[in-house]
Amino acid sequence: MFQRFGAQWTPTAIILDSEGKEQHRFEGFLPVDDFLAQLELGLAKLAFSHGQFKDAEKRFQSVVEQFPSSEAAPEALYWTGVSRYKDTGDGNALTETGRQFQSRYKDTSWAKKASVWVEQPAPK
Repeated sequence: MFQRFGAQWTPTAIILDSEGKEQHRFEGFLPVDDFLAQLELGLAKLAFSHGQFKDAEKRFQSVVEQFPSSEAAPEALYWTGVSRYKDTGDGNALTETGRQFQSRYKDTSWAKKASVWVEQPAPK
């Protein structure tokens, strides 16, 4: 199984879709809350990959609300906004998410990725 899935370390958890395509993976021991956050993040990515954007948004938001201090939370916040945008086509979903990053998770790579969504003030 290690070779089949390219696992480099144990434990490795992999979330697969019904065709066996990998949607999410995480390696190494994690405390319970971080493990659960990663599982929920994987299920959200699975929903997203199948175009189930409302379900994905709920799952991503669940990670942020239930596990706000986990490493998965900033990524989940980012994808919450993307899921809402994909579902509604409303760019305000991205702007709102970008603004949330200004006060939460602002020192993460996910905040940098979302920074483009926030309207920049005009130069004086």
